[in-house]
Amino acid sequence: MALAPDVSSSTDPHPVEAEDTGIHAPGLNYFVFGLFFIFGGITSLNDVLIPKLKELFTLNYTQAMLVQFCFFTAYLVIGIPGAKLVKKLGYMRGAVAGLLTMMVGCLMFIPASQNATYWVFLLALFVLASGVVIVQVVANPLISLLGPQSTAHSRLTFAQAFNSLGTTVFPIVGSIVILGTLANVTADQLSGAELTAYRQAESEAIWQGYLGVAILIALVALAVWLFRNRLQGEKHEASSGLAGLDLLKRGRFGYGALCIFLYVGAEVSIGSIIINYLAQDRVLGQPESVIGWMIGLYWGGAMVGRFIGSYFLRIFSPGKILAFNALGSIALILISTQTSGEVSAYSLLAVGLMNSIMFPTIFSLACEKLGPRAADGSGIINVAIFGGAVVPLLYGVLADTSGSLAFAMILPIACYAIIAGFGIFARRPAAA
Repeated sequence: MALAPDVSSSTDPHPVEAEDTGIHAPGLNYFVFGLFFIFGGITSLNDVLIPKLKELFTLNYTQAMLVQFCFFTAYLVIGIPGAKLVKKLGYMRGAVAGLLTMMVGCLMFIPASQNATYWVFLLALFVLASGVVIVQVVANPLISLLGPQSTAHSRLTFAQAFNSLGTTVFPIVGSIVILGTLANVTADQLSGAELTAYRQAESEAIWQGYLGVAILIALVALAVWLFRNRLQGEKHEASSGLAGLDLLKRGRFGYGALCIFLYVGAEVSIGSIIINYLAQDRVLGQPESVIGWMIGLYWGGAMVGRFIGSYFLRIFSPGKILAFNALGSIALILISTQTSGEVSAYSLLAVGLMNSIMFPTIFSLACEKLGPRAADGSGIINVAIFGGAVVPLLYGVLADTSGSLAFAMILPIACYAIIAGFGIFARRPAAA
């Protein structure tokens, strides 16, 4: 079954069916896959950046989680305005605007590194994330609209696999470039001018890495701009005020938005601390610079699971698969916290496999039958991604107060339990 309508090769004289979305752009889905790859990879770089900044600025877990707080706060601030911008400019031009904003955020890492000031890093992350939000407002509904509604769950999951490809590749490269430069001395052994010089030298790898990302984004933005008029039949419903908030009155959409909040929070919490978690004596007992590459296994599991899930979502109820995966995540976390060594390490890494289909499935289940209000729904869903700011910060507080990264896992467990409930709730198709 095709992932997008192939109007050029169809032998049916009437290929447009009742469920047709009205958007016809053969081949455009490949550009959307590229967008998923870029913003997924950039988001996962935070998981490498956190242990680096935690050491450079001698932060506790709560302070280190401000990286995710500032990054994901952009979803709260930019989500609805981003949806309005996309509706005004159109999907393709909106994507270019988002990509250029991302490029500016990457370039801001240069002054942040030269000043060696933590809050400047946080500001750069907010700007970078603002661009990611706009691109995501474009990508999620667009891939859903580039084909029949009946296969939207599968198609979005397949697209999210490219997101996971980015979240797998970027951290592996980032751990080599960013974590690989950790010196034998640590920031807590220095003070004054020596400390400032150390931070500037050690953060040089950060801005060099993000400069490379900025160049990549510029090339993608140019490609999207060249194909800006490719999209035909694009429609948006006019709205005023805080567009889309009325959609929260729909039980299915409101519950789904809550689950996006919780899912992103749980996923980001685990990804953010997984390097520090694996480095514990109870688990692998290896320094971060040695095991940093293993974050790629967490995100790689999500990538593999999405390719597999895109097939099974065509056969089984998406809601039931969502519930199964959420319960699987809970089981793996419990195994990890109650064991040690490689069993503890790999069971937590395997949560990435369970995460695989969650975001696209929750998104598509919540947004079923929104039609021309898809951009509004996507904007609200992107606001809900603010959970990636709140839940990890709460996780950091729990870890600091309890003195245990394992005990704090009770928070993502609670998130996954609620998500399992949504899977059961939304196991049947939405009403028109």
